[in-house]
Amino acid sequence: MDDTQLISDIEAYVERVWPAVVEDLAALVAIPSVAESDKAEEGAPYGPEAKRALTCALDMAKRLGLEPHDMDGYIGYADLPGKSATQIATIAHVDVVPAGVGWTQDPFTMTEREGYLLGRGVIDDKGPAVLTAYMARYFIERGETLPYSLRLIFGSDEEVGMTDVDHYLSVHESPAFLFTPDASFPAGVGEKGHCGGTFASPALEGGLLVALEGGTVTNAIPGLAQAWVLADAATLPQVDGIEVAACTAAGLPEGTQAPAAGSALACITAHGKGGHASLPEGTKNAIGMLVNYLLRADLVEGAERDYLELLSQLHASTDGSSVGIDATDDLFDPLTCIGGTIHKKAGRIEQTIDIRYPKSTTTAHMVPILEELAAKHGSVFTLTSDAVPFYVAPDHPAIQALIGAYNEFTGKQAEPVTMGGGTYARKFACAASFGPEEPGEEFPSFVGSMHGPDEGVSVELLQRSLKIYIYALAKLMELEF
Repeated sequence: MDDTQLISDIEAYVERVWPAVVEDLAALVAIPSVAESDKAEEGAPYGPEAKRALTCALDMAKRLGLEPHDMDGYIGYADLPGKSATQIATIAHVDVVPAGVGWTQDPFTMTEREGYLLGRGVIDDKGPAVLTAYMARYFIERGETLPYSLRLIFGSDEEVGMTDVDHYLSVHESPAFLFTPDASFPAGVGEKGHCGGTFASPALEGGLLVALEGGTVTNAIPGLAQAWVLADAATLPQVDGIEVAACTAAGLPEGTQAPAAGSALACITAHGKGGHASLPEGTKNAIGMLVNYLLRADLVEGAERDYLELLSQLHASTDGSSVGIDATDDLFDPLTCIGGTIHKKAGRIEQTIDIRYPKSTTTAHMVPILEELAAKHGSVFTLTSDAVPFYVAPDHPAIQALIGAYNEFTGKQAEPVTMGGGTYARKFACAASFGPEEPGEEFPSFVGSMHGPDEGVSVELLQRSLKIYIYALAKLMELEF
């Protein structure tokens, strides 16, 4: 079949199956599949909801004609055997970040509005997972045996630690080539290093700050943060983005020691603009807003003030420059550094940070700088995770096949890119991230970003992505592996 006929067939197929794609995606979105290892049970190491989503994805794949396999609830895959046992694979994940706050609809009931699908996971990464299944279905309907075997992998722990892939690779070899539809087009050949850490305060006694909470996950910029202080709410300053209200001890977070009876108690809420940790531009970190308010309103003193001054310095930039770790190079965008979650528990405050770094720096360089900064404020910095940068040569034939497919359906002349987000691609020997997001795409005000409230994606984008994936797979099947 020549390319003109292939493209025509793909377009007709996508139009025909689209109602079924939407139905399958709605079924997946309805499952609140946050990976929770503390709720592990036999056959469900990341909790029952993550397992339920994995089962849903594998059932969909089976119905569409693939051979499904569940690896003890850690991860699953579905095969379409080819003439050769050599595998070309995709991997998407069916776990999601917590819903968080700020939604204007039920996050686990997918809705369609003005050409957009809204719901937790529609773009990260349940929508793309469904697309890979219907990509495979296209070739099943053609009734031809592909040159190579196709394997669709469905993960359950991408948002937390990617330990699902560790389980997979302990049994199976890496495929000849793999792409993950869990990023942006055109094709991602490199991912920044990714490390996480915590700034922990010393033991805090007394003071006006009763409780402090912000953020839901470490790899997202929080849009909401709250503090409870011993103060008369009526006397506190009014600031844009900050809500101040009187409250009672009943409104304190669970586990917080209540103040003495009769104490005036105020709840201070910072409303920022959340987003993914790797893409801080255009966001507004609610924790940083709250920290600066507490400092300027003189609601902290002594060791608490010293610690919050450290956090104020941290939140003063998103490129690490305010804490002395900024870096850039010729392969990647500049380093990013954001604060993800904050909590006051057992008399200490702990702030998590998320750093995405280029090849020009290392954790061995950054950690001593952060440790010294923390020590100056009577605090401790601890590195909690680290993954070095990942890179594949952009002239690899498989990468060129992906780029060619993207350019064919968009009319662009795009080239492979590097990114700050971390995907499953870094876990495999020869891999790339491949859509479906479009860099620089503008959304209506009611559409949120991945990891944020009202997560949404345009129907047009998903439909075009499915066409690109089918065409790309056809071209990958023509290569020598």
